[in-house]
Amino acid sequence: MKVVLIHGVATDSRVWAATVAALGPTVEVCCPDRPQSGDMDTEIAALAPLCEGAFVVGVSGGATLGLELAARGVQFAGALLHEPAAGSLAPGLLDDVARAFERDGVPGFGRALYGAGWEPELTTASHETVAGELAMFRRFEPRPVGRPTDRITLTVGGKSAAARHRSVEALAAALGTHWRVLPGVGHAVHLEDPRQLTTAVR
Repeated sequence: MKVVLIHGVATDSRVWAATVAALGPTVEVCCPDRPQSGDMDTEIAALAPLCEGAFVVGVSGGATLGLELAARGVQFAGALLHEPAAGSLAPGLLDDVARAFERDGVPGFGRALYGAGWEPELTTASHETVAGELAMFRRFEPRPVGRPTDRITLTVGGKSAAARHRSVEALAAALGTHWRVLPGVGHAVHLEDPRQLTTAVR
């Protein structure tokens, strides 16, 4: 089975290096550098052919895109989506990172969202690119995910803020998906402890 890893804002495929290593050489892994267009239709068009029939893993914005792919009818073998946006189910969830971006640009955004494990070398995104992506994810509104519901698990880090826990629980209740806590990590599980992801996938 193929595993597709979808990155979030202010990162690219390099953010998955440790996750790919933890999955090991026997797993077929696809780590696309998505367009980062700020346009949901463009992002989905790029990802949908890769994700059909695959096991999809997304963190942050990548998890949000996973939900949108499912809502548009892409049939996953399964999905593990860590701390996606939740739209009106969790208003204000992205306000802190938006303020950090306004104050300190891309570096401020990256550190506020992903913590100390994020480094500027993990992205080539410009200020304009991050602004467009942030706006896209702040507009996101979750919709029913259709037939793959029982194959989608939402996760939240045990060390993540209470607002993240509430958002994931609310999303799971609204969409009918499973959800679980990954202990000892926060939002950037792929940078903090990628084995949490790979264990959950297996």
